[in-house]
Amino acid sequence: MDMQNIAKFKQTDVASWILRIGLAFVFLYAAISGIQSPQEWVGYLPTFMTKFMAATTLLRFFEVYEFALALWLISGFYLRYAALLTALTLGGIVVTNPGQLIITFRDVGLACTALALAVMSKSGK
Repeated sequence: MDMQNIAKFKQTDVASWILRIGLAFVFLYAAISGIQSPQEWVGYLPTFMTKFMAATTLLRFFEVYEFALALWLISGFYLRYAALLTALTLGGIVVTNPGQLIITFRDVGLACTALALAVMSKSGK
């Protein structure tokens, strides 16, 4: 591998870390904020899901999921799959909250960020 390829590899590695930290921060913040102020987050839960389970219970499950997803992104283990699941999660938030687009519009950009991370990641560990 020549020096130019090594430099390009390092740039990709640094870019991956920046994307992973940014996306993980979003999920960690949401999980912690949901624990501290659940009343501010239950309104974003899809109505069809709160028919099967209490909103606060569902929120607790989602907080655990967000925390796990953040750790998975940071770990870099099977990063392509973590990034794809992140994109699907963010896309799901947007699709199930069409009336909240004034807030969830940011999730469209974050979902695209996660997709970019998936594309640039290797398929294995």
